[in-house]
Amino acid sequence: MIPNIGIPGLILILVLALILFGPKRLPEMGRAFGRTIKEFKESTKGLLSDDEDKDKEKEPLPDRKPAASEPGSIKEAVPAKKEEKRSSA
Repeated sequence: MIPNIGIPGLILILVLALILFGPKRLPEMGRAFGRTIKEFKESTKGLLSDDEDKDKEKEPLPDRKPAASEPGSIKEAVPAKKEEKRSSA
């Protein structure tokens, strides 16, 4: 997120947090932050598993290749064009 902080920068941030919030309040804030992250991870796992369940419930469509005799199929259209060129020339 924030590039190039380094060890001295982290120490400075921790010292400022200790001064601002005090030694009694800092562990409480850390626990609250940890719980928040844990709940966030659980909720995202729930969303991902819901999506996977929906994908499994959907039946895959069968692969249907057009037959050569079907009108509008590629195999039929290509030879028809070649025949027209031969007859007009």
